[in-house]
Amino acid sequence: MTDQPTDPFADGREPTEDELRAAYEAEIKLMRVEEVLAQTLVSLLNLGARKAGLAPGTEDERDLEQLHLAVEGARAMLALCEPALGPDGPPIRDALSQLQLAYVQLSGEAGGEGAPGPGTPPGGPDAPAPDAGGGGPAQSSGRLWVPGQ
Repeated sequence: MTDQPTDPFADGREPTEDELRAAYEAEIKLMRVEEVLAQTLVSLLNLGARKAGLAPGTEDERDLEQLHLAVEGARAMLALCEPALGPDGPPIRDALSQLQLAYVQLSGEAGGEGAPGPGTPPGGPDAPAPDAGGGGPAQSSGRLWVPGQ
């Protein structure tokens, strides 16, 4: 007898709906919220890079409003899950910084037309600023950090 779990579907049969539900429930029991936040954070950063047109072949996908929302969402999520990121924290923070810089540069190139400014909350200038739940002055003000300002 081995200590390794056996695959109940190794015999090639299709699992029943109840078996699939039980397998899903077993996976959910093992999941941690920090892991889901970190996965979502990485997804936001990747999507933000596309909306910035930074990835080769995505220049036509540039959308500064979507980029702004991705940056602000990633900032909020990073504040929640950064302690659990361990050695993955610095590269993720670096990716967020690069997106913030890209947003500032692209906003300047667009001349402000149709693009929210760095201090504009997602949803426009009349939308309430998100409560970042602490952090530094930039986070608590809901403003995007801009180097030198």
